Amino acid sequence: MPDSLSHKLMAAHLVNGKMTPGSEIALKMDQALLQDVLGTLVMLELDAMGIERVHTSPSVQYIDHTLIQQDNFNADAHLFLKSACERLGIWYSGPGNGISHPVHMERFGKPGDSLVGCDSHTTSAGALGMLAIGAGGIEVAMAMAGEPLFLAMPSIIGVRLTGELPDWVSAKDAVLELLRRHGVSGAKNCILEYYGPGLAALDAMDRHVLANMGTEMGATTSVFPSDDATLEFMRARGRESEWRPLAADPGCLYDQDEHIDLSKLEPLIALPSSPDKVVLVSDVAGEPIYQAYIGSSGNPGYSDFAVVADIVRGRAISPHVSLDINPSTRQVLTALIDEGHMATLIKAGARLHQPGCNGCIGMGQAPAKGRNSLRTVPRNFPGRSGTLEDTVFLCSPETAAASALYGVITDPRTLERAHHRPKEPKNMKPDEHMFFPPLALEKARRIRLLATDNTPPLAVLKPLPDSICAPVLLKVGDNISTDDIMPAGARVLPIWSNIEASTKHTFETVDPSYATRARTQGEAGHIIVAGDNYGQGSSRENAALVPRALGLQVVIAKSIARIHWQNLPCFGVLPLTLDNPEDLDQLQQDDVIRIDRLRDQLAAGTCITATINEHQTITLTHELSARQQAVFSSGGVINWLSRRTGS
Repeated sequence: MPDSLSHKLMAAHLVNGKMTPGSEIALKMDQALLQDVLGTLVMLELDAMGIERVHTSPSVQYIDHTLIQQDNFNADAHLFLKSACERLGIWYSGPGNGISHPVHMERFGKPGDSLVGCDSHTTSAGALGMLAIGAGGIEVAMAMAGEPLFLAMPSIIGVRLTGELPDWVSAKDAVLELLRRHGVSGAKNCILEYYGPGLAALDAMDRHVLANMGTEMGATTSVFPSDDATLEFMRARGRESEWRPLAADPGCLYDQDEHIDLSKLEPLIALPSSPDKVVLVSDVAGEPIYQAYIGSSGNPGYSDFAVVADIVRGRAISPHVSLDINPSTRQVLTALIDEGHMATLIKAGARLHQPGCNGCIGMGQAPAKGRNSLRTVPRNFPGRSGTLEDTVFLCSPETAAASALYGVITDPRTLERAHHRPKEPKNMKPDEHMFFPPLALEKARRIRLLATDNTPPLAVLKPLPDSICAPVLLKVGDNISTDDIMPAGARVLPIWSNIEASTKHTFETVDPSYATRARTQGEAGHIIVAGDNYGQGSSRENAALVPRALGLQVVIAKSIARIHWQNLPCFGVLPLTLDNPEDLDQLQQDDVIRIDRLRDQLAAGTCITATINEHQTITLTHELSARQQAVFSSGGVINWLSRRTGS
């Protein structure tokens, strides 16, 4: 029977389970990707597990988020991470090399391999025909320790591409079109698999844009075939020997079918403050802007910057606009300099920043309060830019550049010049000496972890009691993101690895009183109630761990985003959904929820009976596998693993 590429990749890595949608499967992970702010917790978790050397190869730690050195915190964290890499057998990519996702594709991406990363945009590597999945750091640590990655078997959405992109339309517009159709949760527990004749005109970095932002639809990952475009990308980096062709079987069937005629697309833009609020650029043309931001893992390719240089060549940007250039990798920056594009950008009035995530995660380039910022980043959740009262639009580099010239949102098709999207140079080989390989085992054993004030050992989490009786401390609406739960930015992000220090910032943009009220409640614990798609966005596990440290016991929601749903039981928090979504109206802040014989109810089936204020009965649903129930009942993954191994 003809098979999809996604099924082929999963079958090649299947350790346990049946590949029927919704069933729990276990996949062997070949490679692991860590970024700095979440990788720090992974290192602490590996240390708590007593791991001597990681099993995934390569495992790579990237420094791409914590680049602002306004104090010693980030610099200290870099030293800790480098020592952990040396101790545990992990590659280290230091500050200056660039964003983990494009750098990993350049240096380590390999068609057919599986990759797990503690960043939701790990899916970007699907552009090279990899099975690349983002997960919470604790699950990444488990995979690095030699355990498989567990997840619900996804459905496969086949996305057939036909036609070619018109002038002034790019891959960013194609993925925004998908977001317009499917919203921020429409691909939950699905894989987006791209195929069709339209692929021929999309290079590897165009595909990266689509694979990267599939995450914004809730997708488990995105998969592209490994073809001539993949070979061209790897040849430019001197790695053609690692290429192999991969594709779906002709005539294979998908669980769902989608079609995009690229030739029919127009420039699109996502309005503040959600990636799925997509409209035509022409619909909002003329709105004044303060900032145009080029870069991030959402548009990291050489062409994404070079096309901006072509647009502004010989001209000056509006004096009221900050055109921020954030190179994605050292190789991209070097190529832009060598080809003269960087000089063009600087002469036009652009501002240059170091290669890294930077403003995408609120680490610099924060816009002025209440002023419009056009960004090529993948997310525009409220406050993510580093400015609490921001108005961030998501768009293509072409739209951002055209708007920077005129100072207002501008449809790039109105520019009075021919469209040209430069191709990357033939030689984009990474600078090998900037990567530090794993040490030999005997030498690694002599390395001491350079702990800092912000890397205290992880506290041992106690299992929840079998009878829970706790108040609803917080009720929130739909699409609460992990940015809402645990903010990023230069103020908070450097202390993410310090759970105690992070607690005071939990939900601070939603309800600043939450942390104080949670501390008052103490060990008695509390419950959070939410609407649809709770915990969307970043894979950051501290959005589960820090509330757990504050006494969170149960999350009750209409629905919970995939990665956050997996993170919660990993730290001993029970994720439940409403059997009847209309019951959300019955639950109010300060209501007391009681669940008796919890473990018996979990084992008996998917329904959980609870009472509200000792008189009203409500039915809740869980989707935990027997393994996840054991993890939850142990108080989290680390306790579960310790009991299983006797360590």
